[in-house]
Amino acid sequence: MKKKIEILAPAKDLIGGMAAINSGADAVYIGAPQFGARSNANNSIEDVAALVQYAHLFNAQVFVVMNTILYDNELETCRQMIWELYEIGVDALIIQDMAIMEMELPPIVLHASTQANNRDADKIKFLKDAGIKRVVLARELNLHQIKTIYDHADVELEFFVTGALCVSFSGNCYMSVANGERSANRGSCAQNCRLPYNLIDGNGETLIKNSHLLSIKDLDISDQIPNLIEAGIVSFKIEGRLKDVVYVKNNVSYLRQKLDSFLEGEGSEKYRKASSGTCTYTFDSSLSRTFNRGYTDYFVNERHSSIGSWESPKSKGQYIGKLIRTVGNAYEIENGELLNNGDGLCFINENNEADGIYVNKAENGKIYPNVLKEVKDGTFIYRNNDAAFIKIVEREDSAVRKLSTTLLLTETENGFELIATDEDGNVSIVNLEHAKEQTKTGESIEENIKIQLAKTGFTPYTADEINIMFSQNWFLPISKINEMRRTVYDQLTEIRLANYKREEHQMVKTSHPYPETKLDFMYNVSNKTARKFYERHGVTEIEKAFELQWDPGKSRVMTTKYCIKYELKKCPIHQKDIVGVKVKEPLVLKQGELEYKLKFNCKPCEMEIWEKDAEFEIEEDHFH
Repeated sequence: MKKKIEILAPAKDLIGGMAAINSGADAVYIGAPQFGARSNANNSIEDVAALVQYAHLFNAQVFVVMNTILYDNELETCRQMIWELYEIGVDALIIQDMAIMEMELPPIVLHASTQANNRDADKIKFLKDAGIKRVVLARELNLHQIKTIYDHADVELEFFVTGALCVSFSGNCYMSVANGERSANRGSCAQNCRLPYNLIDGNGETLIKNSHLLSIKDLDISDQIPNLIEAGIVSFKIEGRLKDVVYVKNNVSYLRQKLDSFLEGEGSEKYRKASSGTCTYTFDSSLSRTFNRGYTDYFVNERHSSIGSWESPKSKGQYIGKLIRTVGNAYEIENGELLNNGDGLCFINENNEADGIYVNKAENGKIYPNVLKEVKDGTFIYRNNDAAFIKIVEREDSAVRKLSTTLLLTETENGFELIATDEDGNVSIVNLEHAKEQTKTGESIEENIKIQLAKTGFTPYTADEINIMFSQNWFLPISKINEMRRTVYDQLTEIRLANYKREEHQMVKTSHPYPETKLDFMYNVSNKTARKFYERHGVTEIEKAFELQWDPGKSRVMTTKYCIKYELKKCPIHQKDIVGVKVKEPLVLKQGELEYKLKFNCKPCEMEIWEKDAEFEIEEDHFH
């Protein structure tokens, strides 16, 4: 059996989900009315049900995100919602809170969210043995670590391939809640990591002013798809449940084409597409043409280059060229002929801040902005709003997905029969009782009949092969041909949906030992039921979730693989040849009243962010 490889797209809502399917997604993930980690991307049960119907027609799946931590008084609401989602045909739930594993549930498949911080092979194996069918890996892993997890845990693995990166280990960021009770683990992150900070050293000197020091570039590891598949990844996930339809269509179509060329080429022996149908596009997708902060491959190939996006947390977009000069009230820009009226341009100004202009008019290589700003010659110009591209992609017909069919029209004793067979082997048959009359001219009207049968129009089908088998040159009115064609395809849709096989899995309570016996607040245990789950698996000490016990001013609010020392070229391990003068610690991030201390754990190669009154010892570099 060839292994199915899937592209998993985000859906803000029903329209976005359908656009993702039309662009080639094999699966979509979407929020339900509650409990998703993007509290402003919730959807009604009815909308999720409509998306399920649409997706299943193409053998694509719908996963619902229920990945917040739950409080005791929410557990029953959550359980009832899971039953509703099961009944409307949802394929799987993506969860963080282990309380869900304890509930009386329908036989619905469960995936462990990246919010569960899945980066340890033993814990991932534990989840598999507890009944989790798929694990969404932490984004910080490299190829070697993924392969180790796959060999050890033997569970379906999903990995992010494009989109925004959380600077923190997912599920372990408490910055937002510590600053005013908006918890990221409860779906309402305030994105403190995208604010500008000053960096101050242990002598009180300001090393960097007003820079977005925790804002990192977006992820793009699409060129690593073959390597990741070999390492064990079966699902490639696009980040972005808050992003617009143009972003989703651009990302999905880009990855669809990339993955297909692998599946049809070197991967064809072992792997296959996870859903049905073929897509056509009226646009050339390119990741730089929709929202992005510049791209990094993060750690998939180890730590090797800067990943910060310090100038701005906003979308940088596509590099156009340098500013040649300003002439009168217009700019001359390299490759300026690529620009159109209505484009948004972005550049870094002399204060090292992202600045922007809007193109009122582009003609003869000159760009007339809405406001003429002083821009130094030689400045790099990016386009972060591509008006012409957006206009094309926004159209509903810019990405169309069709299922391939063959049609056979034959005669019966008292009329005619039309048989449609689709690419998955589903068969729909329609009979028409009709008197058999020869054509008036006695000549065949086969070509005319074929032209009518090929008109599949707005249906999700194409008729790629049409055969007509008549013993004589029978006549059939156009209206009857069209009616048979419509009916045969309507029936085919019903047959496809009836034949859709949803994978089911009934949870059975287990008691195999959890790899840890003591859990600190970073395990996010926020209700009695999750506590019961861990206790049954041998855990003896469980600290309450941060949200239930935070101690203002003294807490560790983030753990990350991203390292400010490394970005400053002051890493005592990876950059020891170029470090020069060491920085005086503790390093402090300051933004207005907010102040954080940085702690560097060089052994696991991680950085921690603590609140300003926290006390900790600074590690000396014992690496020289």
